[in-house]
Amino acid sequence: MPINVIKPGLSTTVQDLGRPGFYHIGIPVSGGMDTLSLAAANLLVGNAAGDAVLEAVFMGPELEFTQDATVAVTGAEMPPKVDGVEQAGWTAFAVKKGQVLSFGFLKAGARAYIAVSGGIDVPVVLGSRSTYTLGALGGFHGRKLQAGDVLPMGQGKGGAGKTVPETLRRKPGTPAELRMLPGLYWHRITDAAGERFFADTWKVAPEADRIGYRFKSGHPLEFVDREQPFGAGSDPSNIVDACYPYGSVQVPGGTEPIVLHRDAVSGGGYFMVGTVVSADMDLIGQLQPHTPTRFVKVTMDQALAARADRKRVLDQIAAALD
Repeated sequence: MPINVIKPGLSTTVQDLGRPGFYHIGIPVSGGMDTLSLAAANLLVGNAAGDAVLEAVFMGPELEFTQDATVAVTGAEMPPKVDGVEQAGWTAFAVKKGQVLSFGFLKAGARAYIAVSGGIDVPVVLGSRSTYTLGALGGFHGRKLQAGDVLPMGQGKGGAGKTVPETLRRKPGTPAELRMLPGLYWHRITDAAGERFFADTWKVAPEADRIGYRFKSGHPLEFVDREQPFGAGSDPSNIVDACYPYGSVQVPGGTEPIVLHRDAVSGGGYFMVGTVVSADMDLIGQLQPHTPTRFVKVTMDQALAARADRKRVLDQIAAALD
């Protein structure tokens, strides 16, 4: 039985852990911006960690259930309500046939993850149910939800009452700190510019979405003099077109860094100062505009250790809910 969308929220899409393996043909990974919260929501309701959920940005949807289900909402503090009665976040709760799930005002974070027992049962496209709106691919008809949509649900067996311990609910600090590994083009800026880049406190710009997060209020970068390469643009930040890894930090014109996220293009002609470590990409998905943020320089060993730490957190969540 399906879920009826009464109100879609500001921008609600179907997402899972993404569709890796197609970046070389220009199809981004997509999937949840905060995959740790997404996985935790699924585990709370008895799903596999990578099942499809709803990702709601800044404002939650209003959903009518046509069958009993177990629901969990993680990520941003956006209080879920069942027929107007507030429910706990990061906790599995029951929704009965005919009841309506809605949300209160956003208190913290940016993206909430709504998991239902059995998952959102949209078709698998290139190995994933995630929505890539720019390519009208996957999810529910390749787009964000609209009023009147009818979402199919899978069959699940989750029960209410489980909760993720507060200590395992990872949130950005103040200021948020994003660990970054300097990249292949770090040599394009002066030593002084590199030091200022890490010393500055940046702020999330309003241009922050699933494609990338722009940061402002830091010092412009100073470039090392060079002869313009054949095939590159004339701006010092231009390079001969290259691949953009997930998490790349490009700085067009040397002024405002952009961290490329889940729906970013796979290559282009702007240089990259580095790459945010995979363990901190979830944090970016929870940053609101104007959030103070610092980039923290790390080594490859530190980046790998951060990835291992993140995996341990997910393992601890799974163990706590077992």
